[in-house]
Amino acid sequence: MLAPTESAIRASFVNTTQGEAKRLALPHDLDARSWSDLDFLGWRDPAAPQRAYLVTETDGELVGVALRVAPQQTGRVRRSMCSLCLTTHTGDGVSLMTARKAGSGGRQGNSVGVYVCSDLACSLYLRGKKHAGPRMHETLTVAEKIDRTTATLTAFLRKVTE
Repeated sequence: MLAPTESAIRASFVNTTQGEAKRLALPHDLDARSWSDLDFLGWRDPAAPQRAYLVTETDGELVGVALRVAPQQTGRVRRSMCSLCLTTHTGDGVSLMTARKAGSGGRQGNSVGVYVCSDLACSLYLRGKKHAGPRMHETLTVAEKIDRTTATLTAFLRKVTE
């Protein structure tokens, strides 16, 4: 992924108003990110942990979505798998994140959900730069895993924008 500017990130959101996009908290470390290792930019709002944001390049343009993080169930140890990168986590390492649909669907209250790594670090898990415990053995190359993750993310974004 190429390093986007702050204004490009804010302009990319498809399921927020312009005012909401202007007010959302961007990560402070955009300049320090290893952009060549990222397939998408994902972050949680430190002031509002139930909010998350995801921005990626799709068909040559940036597309961003605001997400709501479902509350975690407590009291039981579980193992969950991210729908994007297929990384398994214990505890609260995977969260259900929902995106309000863009346009009239969103105004009617419709949303789309996906189970994602709670820290939105899927790109780093795929490349082995971050670890969540034992991974499933796969015969796919890293490039093929990235392609699969990108295709899954693109399908999710299509559901948000349709």
